[in-house]
Amino acid sequence: MEFPTTQTVLVGFVSVFLFFLQLRIADEFKDYEDDARYRPYRPVPRGLISLRELGVVGFISALIQSGLALWLSRSLVPLLAIVWAYMVLMSKEFFVPRWLKAHPLVYMLSHMFIMPLIYLYTTACDWRVAQEMPPEGLPWFLGSGFFNGLVIEIGRKIRAPEDEEHGVETYSFLWGRRNAVLAWLGALLLTAISASVAAFQIDFAMPVAWLVGILFVTAIATAWRFLGFPATERAKMIEQVSGMWTLLLYLSLGVLPLLWRL
Repeated sequence: MEFPTTQTVLVGFVSVFLFFLQLRIADEFKDYEDDARYRPYRPVPRGLISLRELGVVGFISALIQSGLALWLSRSLVPLLAIVWAYMVLMSKEFFVPRWLKAHPLVYMLSHMFIMPLIYLYTTACDWRVAQEMPPEGLPWFLGSGFFNGLVIEIGRKIRAPEDEEHGVETYSFLWGRRNAVLAWLGALLLTAISASVAAFQIDFAMPVAWLVGILFVTAIATAWRFLGFPATERAKMIEQVSGMWTLLLYLSLGVLPLLWRL
């Protein structure tokens, strides 16, 4: 296992950061009407920043990604275009907005496919530029990205009863608190399985297994406390555990195995 070049790390890091910025901007466009109606306290409905300004920022970010891709390798451009194309489909709700809104599970799953596409592009900054075949464990890594997207998405939309807002479709509202929490734990478990198999491919399975085991027990305790007394601070703990899970998981699949080998 060789450490990626400085150029690879730079392009991958900046590109993935800008992808998430673009996703956030796309959400502001997509949700503008609902935000203006039900969440007027947000920055765009309040007029603190306009959709036009956000559009300019998104365009500039795409120019930066394009320049970085061309600088590193033109072979990255088709993959970059695929990620952008899927983002456009997401922003248009795949041209079936009413149907998707009536089927929240399908809505969530369809939007989560952007996560493995982003990770595919990021890893391609290494193996595709080097003109090598994708690593054997890549499908499992992409799977962990998909399921971890569910962890973040569900975790940030589980709320205490007093924090539910009219017109805001949280999963605790749509599915009920118990089912939403169980879905969150299920996503954590699927992420853990995918990550452990991916780690096995790079001979780092035992540390990852211990890590996800400890984190999963922490998540179960957090979920138990929330269901026992669904207060605001306990709902926020679920979101915080989701963030901690994501950070430590990807450190254990990326930086830590390389440092261990070196």
